[in-house]
Amino acid sequence: DTPAFTGKITEWPVWGETEERLLLEPFRSGNWWYGERVKQFEAEYARFHDARHAITCTNGTVAIELALKALGVGPGDEVIVPDYTFIATAGAVATIGAIPRFADVDPISANIDLASAAALVNSHTKAIIVVHFAGLPVDMDAAVAFAREHGLAILEDAAHAWGSQWKGTAVGALGDVGTFSFQVSKNLSAGEGGIMLTNNDDHARMCRSYTNCGRLEGHEWYEHFNMGGNNRMTEFQAALLLGQLERLPAHIDLREQNAAYLDEELSKIPGLRVPKRDARVTRRSYHLYVLNFTAAEFGMPRAEFLQALEAEGVPCGQGYLVPVHANYCFQTLNDNPRPEQKWLSDQCNTRGIRFDEINNPNAKKLADESMIWLFHTLLLGSRQDMEQIVEAIQKIHRTANG
Repeated sequence: DTPAFTGKITEWPVWGETEERLLLEPFRSGNWWYGERVKQFEAEYARFHDARHAITCTNGTVAIELALKALGVGPGDEVIVPDYTFIATAGAVATIGAIPRFADVDPISANIDLASAAALVNSHTKAIIVVHFAGLPVDMDAAVAFAREHGLAILEDAAHAWGSQWKGTAVGALGDVGTFSFQVSKNLSAGEGGIMLTNNDDHARMCRSYTNCGRLEGHEWYEHFNMGGNNRMTEFQAALLLGQLERLPAHIDLREQNAAYLDEELSKIPGLRVPKRDARVTRRSYHLYVLNFTAAEFGMPRAEFLQALEAEGVPCGQGYLVPVHANYCFQTLNDNPRPEQKWLSDQCNTRGIRFDEINNPNAKKLADESMIWLFHTLLLGSRQDMEQIVEAIQKIHRTANG
């Protein structure tokens, strides 16, 4: 049986003469370290994302850690995070000695459920992290209002959302600080790298200090004011990112066009739902194209569907295997923790927080049975490729239903 999808999947990352030229410039100059290219990329990315300040760093996980520290979050503080996201969102909280509190998520989009988050607020709560999952912006009007109502700092984890816009303004500096990743799989990539955005001068100053060994701008090189680390980006990473940033707008446009077609056609198939796009989302970066799958309506279990879709030539996946809190690194905190985790276990047990007793049904259902990921490289294909993806899924549905 010939697979329905015969298109050529875009190899990632996409690169060419522009990136080669930009890389050769610092290489030939011998200025490889934290110089003009880093400054140029920070300025250009800040403009692209409508932010006053951009501070680069080594990766997206470190960006979350340093942004939290810049917001005054420390040991014993609690930070609300969504329970369906990459481990780094919550892991960064724990790494700086704070305690992640896991809120449930929307059952279709996987963005944070603010009603669930509200139930977690207490006198120890210092911040909330919202994740623009798969590049779909969270309702930032509601999220910022929630944070202000409860006196919380708000951090945007925008590791999927380069170029996404809420009401015409790019995400990342709509809250107090926003963080992005430039890891190899990302839509804007330098292999590794991260950045923090903010419109607040004081937050920017602290983010910069934490990336640069605790130094403060305007002071001597060997004056160290904060317990910062060496978290700086190199000139080579910045050079690559300048080239990748030139490509990003066209990639965003193509992904949006193709996703709109898939939304229209796939939503006609029983058992498949696509996240509703709020009218206030004026641009969306698709790091993932996600579908919500209902086995009883579609006519087969998710695992069989994924296997069949792969057989039809369409790369896909189920996404995260469990909600974040159910990962071993959190489940072992309360009872007989490994020595390196004991400090967090002690804090959690002091207030009776039990990671092994958390119940977020929407996050669990997404992981167990309903989430399907298609990867962003598929959305760089032609309209014919999109038609073949639809044909593949229609074919599987027909087979499942006789």
